[in-house]
This record gives sequence, C-alpha cells and structure tokens, in this order.
Amino acid sequence: MDLGKSDPGNLGINSASGFSVLAYLLAIAVACLLAGALSQPANAQTLTTVHSFAGNPDGALPTAKVIRDSDGNLYGTTTWGGATNYGTVFKINSQGVETILHMFAGDPDGSVPWAGLVRDAQGNLYGTTTGGGTFNLGAVFKITKEGKENVLHSFSGSPDGASPWAGLVLDAEGNVYGTTWYGGTGSCKAGSGATGCGTVYKLDVNGAETVLYSFAAGSDGPFPESDLIRDSQGNLYGTTQQGGKGSCNLFVQGCGTVFMVSKTGEETILHSFAGYPTDGEGPEAGVIAGAKGSLYGTTYSGGIYGVGAVFELTASGAEKLVYSFGAVPNDGEYPSAVLVAGPAGNLYGTTQLGGGTGCSTAGCGTLFELTRNGNEISVPLNYGAAGCIPDAPLTRDAAGNFYGTTANCGLGYGTVFKVTP
Repeated sequence: MDLGKSDPGNLGINSASGFSVLAYLLAIAVACLLAGALSQPANAQTLTTVHSFAGNPDGALPTAKVIRDSDGNLYGTTTWGGATNYGTVFKINSQGVETILHMFAGDPDGSVPWAGLVRDAQGNLYGTTTGGGTFNLGAVFKITKEGKENVLHSFSGSPDGASPWAGLVLDAEGNVYGTTWYGGTGSCKAGSGATGCGTVYKLDVNGAETVLYSFAAGSDGPFPESDLIRDSQGNLYGTTQQGGKGSCNLFVQGCGTVFMVSKTGEETILHSFAGYPTDGEGPEAGVIAGAKGSLYGTTYSGGIYGVGAVFELTASGAEKLVYSFGAVPNDGEYPSAVLVAGPAGNLYGTTQLGGGTGCSTAGCGTLFELTRNGNEISVPLNYGAAGCIPDAPLTRDAAGNFYGTTANCGLGYGTVFKVTP
C-alpha cells in the first residue's frame, strides 16, 4: 500500500510493483467513488480546506508538509503539476490565496520534489528534488525571498548520492544536511541500473558537498528516505526503511533501522526493527526528540496488527511500541509521516489509509492524536473536498491549529487543509 519510491531515472514508478504513483492514486479515487464515500465525517467541522490543487498550473500531488512563517503564510511543494508537470514550490497567504514561487523545468533544474522546505532567518527557502539537476539524479535548490531559484548542488550518483527523497535540516551557520535514497559508495543496485545504498550529506553555504556517510547495505541500513534531525552536538538522526538485523520477508533485507551519524561521519545503529508482530517495520518517516533524550517515530507497517506503529526509543537504547494501529476499528493504517509533539506531550500525526470505508476499502487516511498514556484519537478523512491520502506530517501554530496536505481528492490533485482545535 506504500505510495512508493522511485528508482533514479525512472521517476514516478514504484520499483517493487511497476505501478506509477499517479496511477495508484487514480485507482484509489475510483475505488472511493465506487464505495460511495463522498461525505465528510460528522466531526469534520474542524477540518477546513485551505486550497485544492488543480494540476496545471498550480501543482498536483503534495506529499510534503507545509511550513508557516510569522505572518501566517504557508510554503510547500507539489510533486507533479505546474505548466511543466515537473512540480512546483508554492505559497499560500493567510487569506488562502496561492502563488507559485517556482515551476521546476527538469534537467538542469530540479524535478519532482517529494520533500518539503526549510526556511532561514532571511526568508530564503531550501529543498530537494528527486530528479533533475545536471545529471538527472536529483538536486538541492534555494529560492531567495525575492523569488529567484538556483540549484545549489546536482547529485551525480557515486560517490555523492542520488535521488534525495528527504528534505533538509538547516544549522545556525547556514549549512544544510540531508540524505539520498541511492548513490554513494555502497554496493546496492536498483532495477533502473542505479547503484549505491544512499548517503548522509552536508552542503556548506557555498554549495560545496561533503558526504558524511555512505550506507553499505546490510546491518547499517540502506536507502534512507527520512528527514534528519540534528542535536546540539551536531549529531544527525534518521531512519532507513530496510536493513538492520531483523528479517521481515524474502525480498527485503532487514526491517529498518534508527541511526545516528556523528559530525565526524561515524554511524551508530540505535535500533534494528524486528517486525510484525513484536515490533514495527519499514519506517518511512524520521524521528523527533522527546523528553529525557527519547526519540519518537512511526513505522509504516509492523506492530501488533501489521499496519504500523508508534515507537519510543529511550536514551539508553531501549525501544518499545507506544501504539499499534489496528487496536480499535478505524484508527488508521500505514503512517508514513514524522510525528509532531504538542505542549502537553501528546503526539500528532497522519496515516495514509484507514479510518473506515473508501479508498481501496481501508479508508482514506486519518489525522490522529496519541496521548501520553497511549490512548489514540482519530479523525478519519473521506473522499471529498477536504482531501484524502495524507502522506505528510502536520504543522502546528502557536494557537494550536494544525496544517497539512493530502495527496489526493479536493479537485482531484490534493489539498492543503487546516484543523482547528
């Protein structure tokens, strides 16, 4: 049920199934219509559609979170759409008016931005594209506050990485850090002929790249796709969907990992997932920092019921499942986004599917709150104006409102939504 990640040079094609992301979403839309799931749930009065994408020229398939500035403007990306169909960077002001800041043009510009944006103190935006760049293996871009876009780095495969599905983290000096899905010096091979198991990299303010770590496959966890977080000592934390010591099925090596890469490039595996039914498996999202040095995250599948879990990893390295989806009816399935912490310690997130009928019968996704004592509260999404299939994390403002994106529904190309408390 994963939306899928593409091989470099074969963007939009799921390497495991051969189906395109757009075809998958179209199939879901048809299933939703057949199921008759055309109304919003009773408690959806708190869910407001901020913007529905139309494909051309304003973008399609937003899979990343939006970020918000102090004036209430939202910024984000769409994976496809725009006049070129290579994706867009957009801004939505506090009145809900959308402006396209950039339409990607492909080689040598970027194309297909799957991840979201980061914004510096001067108002410049930074992000990644899975394709495009000089070598058509992805790029890191910057858009100035005046609206000028330039490519800071084009990935070339080996040794510097290829196909960055993850976004960036920015430090105080203006350096950015991220991961690439392929490339590096590892021995992995993709169906498209691309090589390498992925990298963790750093770009300085002049765009010079340093590969901090190249994954080698096996226990160290190949194919990182999650956003990183960075601590005060400069250590970077993230996840890999595969690798580690677990054994989940015949086709995937390992069940995924949580890793740390030090500022000097040394990698430590903090946890190897064991998979269903005792542990999570296949984490697509990264981790967030909690109290007393704990890390919290989600796994796309696994858990007690096999449809995903929320986990805690303590500072001492002990891991436990905080919640397994499927514990109660319609609580959500397949969480693929990083969590957001509230001021009371509650965790908030999204699941791609689940929540009831429609969207391939499992439901069109949920927005959930997980309390500190492990109780989960879900708001299901239905096929309709508010959107469906949320693939991205939520963004919380100071008033407690949440903002997010859905990859489908609305006008058929996804939405930006707001949830009021």
